[in-house]
Formats: sequence, C-alpha cells, structure tokens
Amino acid sequence: MISLQHLPNGFAYVEVRNSVATAKIALQGAHLFHYARHGEEALLWVSGASAFKEGEAIRGGVPLCWPWFGMHLSDDSLPQHGFARTVLWEFVETTEEEEATEVTFLLKSSATTQQWWPYHFELLYRIRIGSELTLELTTRNSDESAFSITQALHTYFKISHISNIHVKGLHNKPYYDALTHTKQIQHGDITVNEEVDRVYQEVREPIVLIDKQRSITIDNEGSDSVVVWNPWVEKCARMSAMEATSYETMLCIESANAFDDERIIEPHQTHTLRARIQLG
Repeated sequence: MISLQHLPNGFAYVEVRNSVATAKIALQGAHLFHYARHGEEALLWVSGASAFKEGEAIRGGVPLCWPWFGMHLSDDSLPQHGFARTVLWEFVETTEEEEATEVTFLLKSSATTQQWWPYHFELLYRIRIGSELTLELTTRNSDESAFSITQALHTYFKISHISNIHVKGLHNKPYYDALTHTKQIQHGDITVNEEVDRVYQEVREPIVLIDKQRSITIDNEGSDSVVVWNPWVEKCARMSAMEATSYETMLCIESANAFDDERIIEPHQTHTLRARIQLG
C-alpha cells in the first residue's frame, strides 16, 4: 500500500507498507527518513530535533547531496551539499510486487535550480523497499555542455551505541581526513572513539557495519568513494537539529562520488549511483 501523508504543518511524505517492510519518503528532497522490516528496529537514524519543515534539511535518514558534496568549491554562499535535499521532487511512479515496492521520484532543472547551478538536467531517484533496501540515483545531462558532479547518499545508520560497532571492508584503502586535511591509509577495521570525517577512495567491494545484534552490508555501484562520518561530542553540541548525545547512536556511511571520484557527464548521457543495503 502506498499513500500520501501530511504532518500537521503540511509537510508531505509518501508512506509505503508492504508484506515485508515500511518506509517513509518526504517529497522535499525525496528524502527517505524511515525504513524498517516488520518486527525489527528501524535501519535509519533521525534526529528528534529535526523540524520536518519546508526549506530545512532533515537531519538523519538519507539526504541526497547533489550536484556537489560538501561546500561548493568556488562559492561558499551556495548551499552545503547542493540543493537537491531541500527542493520539492515529483512522485512519478510506483511498482508493487509480492514482497517489494519500488517508488520513483523526479527532479528537473528549473528557474529555481538554475539560481544555484546553470545546467539542464533530470534527476531520477528509485527506492526499492523489501527485505533489503536499494537506492538508485540517476543523473541525466539534458544540457548541450558537459558538467561534473560530486554527490552522496548521505545515509545515517541507527546503531545500538558507537562503542559497539566496527566497520569492515576499508582495510588498506586511501582516505582524505577532513579534520587534519591529510591523506592517510586505513589499517584494519574502523572503530570510532572520536570525531571521524573521512572520504575513502578506491572502494569497490561491499562494506559491512557490524553492530552488537545485527550487521548491515552496503554494496555500491557507480561509486569508488565512501564517506564515514560521526560528529562526536563537541561538534554534536554545536550542530543544528542535533541532540547532545546524537553521536552515540548514529554512524554515517555514505555511498558517494566525492573528491577524486568526481564524475563528468557528457550531454545526453547518464550516470547512476546505486546502494544496495542488506541486513543480517
């Protein structure tokens, strides 16, 4: 079953319920902010301080960072992580199967988007909800000039506690440490006991987040980069829509085309970033 719902302030979202799982996707940003298999804990972390208000990014779930990741390289007055996460998308299609539902959202260039980015494009986002979750973001260049993008599926995973987790699959991978502005090599699994903000490169194998009572496998396509982020104590206290202890129960593992993994898309060509997320 698929239905359009509204919060008391009018904020609109699509709710999906099938025989396996439930999901909620805001029309603003095509932002997936809930996914859970029946009888199981939610996959995604969402801040209790998120306003769910038009024009404000939701803190948590899966924000779409597009057409740039992080700050704009030449104009820091432009919105961080691009504009796709705070504009309204069109809900265009749904496909229902016995144990899975696929919903599709569309964002096209307009006078509004061209205030921030002067290209013509179509952005198609397919979310498949079943026993596993698949996120597929396709960029089509409908301009007469090539353009480059950086992007991320900025996934906030809900965890039991930051002290209980480790991340496998990034051993020996090079990464840029955004806190020290240095390039490093990962040795062994990732554990977190301080602020972490890293962009891993040359990532072509699945990544596994291992928690106390479950594991989450992220298998990416159209991507060679992965971001791992946790704000820790001091930054958490400074950030908007974050609670003081938010860092304890979330970890971002972001399927990305970031930094060295920037993609150039020629006129009338497409690029697809895909994440398949399995729970064990």
